[in-house]
Amino acid sequence: MMIKIFHLPSCSTCQRIIKELEIQQDVTFQDIKTTPISEADLDKMKASVGSYEAVFSKRAMKYKSMDLKNKNLKELDYKRLILEEYTFLKRPVIFVDNQVFIGNAKSVVAAAKMAIHGA
Repeated sequence: MMIKIFHLPSCSTCQRIIKELEIQQDVTFQDIKTTPISEADLDKMKASVGSYEAVFSKRAMKYKSMDLKNKNLKELDYKRLILEEYTFLKRPVIFVDNQVFIGNAKSVVAAAKMAIHGA
C-alpha cells in the first residue's frame, strides 16, 4: 500500500489528523512549504475531486489579503495560485494507492482511515 500525505508540519489540524489515522505502515510525508506540490500531483488531486477549486483553500489568510473573493477566479487561476503559494492547498491531502482524500472534514478523515485500515 502506498500512502503519501501532503501537509504542513506547523498545522495543528494536519498533525491531529495524521495522529488520528493511526498509520502503522510506511508513509511518505511531503511538507508543502519546503517541497512545493508538483503540477502532476495537483492534477491527480483535481482528477479525484473534479476541479482545482475543490482543492483550493479559501480559508488561507492570503485569500483575504489578496482580496480573491471579489475576483472572478477561473479553474486555471485556482491551479496557478496553488502552484505559486502552498497555503492555498486544502490540507491535508492523503493519497492511499489510487484514492485521494482532501481536507479535514470528519467524513474525509473517516474515509481515509477506512482506506488505510480496510476495516
